[in-house]
Amino acid sequence: MKADRSDLILKCIVEYFIKNAEPVGSKTLLEVYHLPYSSATIRNDMMELEENGYIEKTHQSSGRVPSSKGYKYYCEHLRNDSVDEDLKESLSLILANKKKSIEETIEASCEILSHMTSLVSVVLGSEEKERLASISLVQINERTVTSVFVTDKGYVENKTFIVNENLKAEELVDCVKLINDRLVGTPIDELVEKMESLKPILSDYITDHDVIYQALLETFVRYASDRMSLYGREELFNNPEFTSDADKLTRVLKLLNDSSSLKEVDEGEDLEVHIGDIKDNPDLSVVSAKIKIGKDDSNTIALVGPTRMDYDKALSALKYIADQLNEYFVGDEKDESETREEIMGDGQA
Repeated sequence: MKADRSDLILKCIVEYFIKNAEPVGSKTLLEVYHLPYSSATIRNDMMELEENGYIEKTHQSSGRVPSSKGYKYYCEHLRNDSVDEDLKESLSLILANKKKSIEETIEASCEILSHMTSLVSVVLGSEEKERLASISLVQINERTVTSVFVTDKGYVENKTFIVNENLKAEELVDCVKLINDRLVGTPIDELVEKMESLKPILSDYITDHDVIYQALLETFVRYASDRMSLYGREELFNNPEFTSDADKLTRVLKLLNDSSSLKEVDEGEDLEVHIGDIKDNPDLSVVSAKIKIGKDDSNTIALVGPTRMDYDKALSALKYIADQLNEYFVGDEKDESETREEIMGDGQA
């Protein structure tokens, strides 16, 4: 009975603080949640919860707030795990539109996720070995060239740059052939090193080799480091933790512009919760889930917000969307595979 009572009291403390952003005392718990215990019993249990590290006292009042340990226990044992029906309906409309690309589907799903949870949603690109499929250099006019960089996962990056007006078309063709011959099939994280070894050879093929070399190098570096998309950044301003403290808001915005810091908390689990242990942001939490696109491409969708975020809503919504996207992408892959088999079967017949 004692454990059940303590769990209920901790659940009420967490949910009250999530909703009101104010410390809570035994009297308030009794009045708001109509608990079937005396105020003295609640106070005793709160003291024990504090001694065990699940709640802590603030300097502003005699009330208590959840600690990181308390939030984690709530996430693992006390939340309801219910999904908002509006989210289900909105997502079903997105997935019903088969004309959307993979990127458009993920973007629309993340926008719903941010809107429904009032948190920032983040998509982190795959950490698996992605390889260069092709490089194209397209001369737009005498002074302008666009490089188009495609990976074996179907992702595209491009960069337009200015070259010497004396650039010859045949030089461009030879340059593209050399680059593709030497670099196609190279893992993305090895491209910069391999590109550096090509620099002396490029000078034999093209007059303006320095400009093209730098442009391609910048494209590789940006693609390898910035595989991150943000949605709902404005949701930060709905949280008093950030709007009332400029330093906290600055640290959060800095984190959201740094993909490497967010990737550090991605441990590869299907569903992860990080509470108050984010680099230079003890008041920040990140919950994340894996989505699988294709046979071996694993990406991460995360929600970023204050440690006071509604973990029940956030985790339930995130898991539901991740599960639905996984089923959607795997289903599309199966449909394409079955179609190819039918075509091949008809041809053999």
